[in-house]
Amino acid sequence: MLTYQDVQPRATQIKDAVLARRMPPWGAVKGFGNFRNDESLSQEQIELVTKWVDGGIRRGNNPGMLPKLPSPKPPPQAVDLRHAVRVTGPFTLDRAVTLDGLLPEHVPANQSITIIAVLPTGRVEPLLWLHGYDAKYAHPFLFRRPIPLPAGTVIRGVPAGAAIALLPA
Repeated sequence: MLTYQDVQPRATQIKDAVLARRMPPWGAVKGFGNFRNDESLSQEQIELVTKWVDGGIRRGNNPGMLPKLPSPKPPPQAVDLRHAVRVTGPFTLDRAVTLDGLLPEHVPANQSITIIAVLPTGRVEPLLWLHGYDAKYAHPFLFRRPIPLPAGTVIRGVPAGAAIALLPA
């Protein structure tokens, strides 16, 4: 939807989808993990959409203020899975891994899972929280900074029937 005519009749549905964080489709719970490819909306952007809809969906009147139409998004870069560590269920690392991200390889529809790393020291590192996951929007979740995980780290939260690939840096 790129024009007012496209959006106006769907404004309330758009607001509901934005507030529920279904739009844009990111898949992860905001604030649990820090990702460099996070495409979810900020709280400020959510409030802007909400205020616009609640304020009557007013149409602007200055064509000089229109933003440029977005260019098509490039396809996501392929992820090299040759060195990935596949996790299904609780998993203990037998060697140190510097983690660059995670790729949900198989998550049952509408599943919600919280993945953490428990280091040998007992410290817990939040990795990824998927809520109502939809595989049609599958993509890697790439950390802003790689996370070093020593041997003996336990990855928890991947349920039976799900598979997550740990992507090394």
